[in-house]
Amino acid sequence: MKKLIFSVILIASIFGCSSNAKTSSNIYTASDPQTTQSNVATQTDKIKFKTEGGTDLFSLKQLADGAKLVDGNEKEFVRIKTDESGKVKIKNASEKVVGYVVAEKGYWKIENPEQNKELYILRRANNTDYQLEDAAKKQVYQIKARNNGFEIETPDKKLVYKIKVKEGKTSLRDASDKTVFSTKSGFSPIAFACFGLDVLTREQQAGLAYAVNSTKGQ
Repeated sequence: MKKLIFSVILIASIFGCSSNAKTSSNIYTASDPQTTQSNVATQTDKIKFKTEGGTDLFSLKQLADGAKLVDGNEKEFVRIKTDESGKVKIKNASEKVVGYVVAEKGYWKIENPEQNKELYILRRANNTDYQLEDAAKKQVYQIKARNNGFEIETPDKKLVYKIKVKEGKTSLRDASDKTVFSTKSGFSPIAFACFGLDVLTREQQAGLAYAVNSTKGQ
């Protein structure tokens, strides 16, 4: 938790304002999780993330072959690029490759820059739930569907974050229900949940979120 709050404060000090993104009226329901996920906009010009107070935190700008995480001056924080096979390459602000995301049916693998080691796997646990596993296939987080979004828990059932969808806004909230940041853009709730996986770096979170959103969470 401390790691995410520090990351949010750091990014908030760097990132400025960006142009408005399109909004989505789709609301997630646990009884039909793919209704929202199958209709989310995957080519929105810019997906904006804001703090609880309404300050622009960062934006995910869509490109023809991927996306980039940018500040208000269009300075890249993360570059995401897809190839013809659908593999997602992740670069940092220095243009250094920091990893890959490979999407398969029902799961997404985060690989090291050399592509010879799996670091984490986000896997569908059933029709509505997901789980993040480490390289040893040991569960790190459970992501459980709720009527208004998801909850991220540790294997011992400790609540870490909530992802709530209400009136077109998707928010990441801590265990005390305080908003960490939110978006009104058309972005899949399960993709948004990737930004609450503290064990991942911000680059890995962005790459995974992009891959999950692009594949509609399936």
